[in-house]
Amino acid sequence: MTLLDVIVQIMSKPSILVGLIAMIGLLSLKKPFEIVVSGTLKTIIGFIILGGGANIVIAAILPLGDLMMKGFGLTGALPVNEVFVAEAQKLYGTQISLVFFFAFLINLVLARFTAMKFVFLTGHHTLFAATLVTGILGLTVFKGAGSEVALIAVSAIIVGFMMVFFPWLSAPFMEKVIGTKDFVMGHFGTTNYVLSGWLGEKIGNPKDSTENIKFPAWIGFMREPLIAMGSVMFIIYLIAAIAAIGAVGVEETAKMLGSTDAWWLTSFINALTFAGGVGVILLGVRMILADIVPAFRGFAEKIVPNAVPALDCPVVFPYGQNAVLVGYISSIVGGLVALGLQIAVLPAGASMGFLGGVILPSMIIHFFVGGTSGVFGNATGGWKGSVLGGFLTGLLFTLLAGTALRAINAIGIPNSTFGDTDFGVVGSILAFVTGLFK
Repeated sequence: MTLLDVIVQIMSKPSILVGLIAMIGLLSLKKPFEIVVSGTLKTIIGFIILGGGANIVIAAILPLGDLMMKGFGLTGALPVNEVFVAEAQKLYGTQISLVFFFAFLINLVLARFTAMKFVFLTGHHTLFAATLVTGILGLTVFKGAGSEVALIAVSAIIVGFMMVFFPWLSAPFMEKVIGTKDFVMGHFGTTNYVLSGWLGEKIGNPKDSTENIKFPAWIGFMREPLIAMGSVMFIIYLIAAIAAIGAVGVEETAKMLGSTDAWWLTSFINALTFAGGVGVILLGVRMILADIVPAFRGFAEKIVPNAVPALDCPVVFPYGQNAVLVGYISSIVGGLVALGLQIAVLPAGASMGFLGGVILPSMIIHFFVGGTSGVFGNATGGWKGSVLGGFLTGLLFTLLAGTALRAINAIGIPNSTFGDTDFGVVGSILAFVTGLFK
């Protein structure tokens, strides 16, 4: 078990896992020692930079959710994957670790012997998937002593299949985004990404790209994507902060912003910090793609012939930086529409309605999943596809998180739900199969 714990710790760290695969690939290509070391370390550093940028973005937008909740009087549950993970780990920590490990092996087997030649390299999402499936099945059909082996086997098969199936779904649209078949999407928001790309083709033209948006001369600074992101985020922050001040006062608003400075100054800094975090993500993506794609070819030749890496969603940000912003804003609008629907069908005094629980806006999911959907929609339908893709993301993940909340509450973990769309799809299917929706 100690060895397994070490293996799981390594595999759950995307930077180390991908670095090891890069090293294997470079060694199989018989590259010189210095190239192996350089390629391995640069891949690891690229993933660390990407993760650091993601953490900067998350820290910069977390207060925004609190401001909106207080300012506009929103109440409900926040879709945070880590809450369910923490609770489920207490009950099934060992089983989840084993499912995580065997799911990766099943991923390799399926990639080796089926037409779905994809290796899923986003470790934390594999852990989330293992926790979701193991938690729901372990607290329903495999509850009780003597069912651990069946629980681990069935859960590992489901998660391993998810790790090749969703990247396979993304492949045709990913090629339109990046222009090559070098990598696909390895993030469990793929239902929305594929839907965005498919509908984008129906309503728009990729020639009308968000990246071709013409700004008037007097706001020419908006032509720079990071400046545009920071400027728009500042406007959103001002609206949310002013609403919060009207509801709870300046002092309480300052506490939510986590600073003793003037509320407008903190909002300004947070908005530009958000843009800076995106810039760091883009730097990390460029480093990763410069090394992991060539190295992975060596890994594929020796381990899984013709395998393609499935990478985390920020890898598409450089292919549509304006589209990320458009998708993000549109996703917030879609989420608010879904929130209104959930409230509208909620019986008086009840915590659950026909659409499950009420789900508050998660700025993290709106940005990462909504922004990525914006890029996919833009690749096939230009700005119209980007707007629709982002809107559908907010709508669907909010509605799916509501039904997932209903299911997870039913197995005894209150106020916990998943946000990313594929988790909502798989979680809802498992909840229906196991009778949690009765």
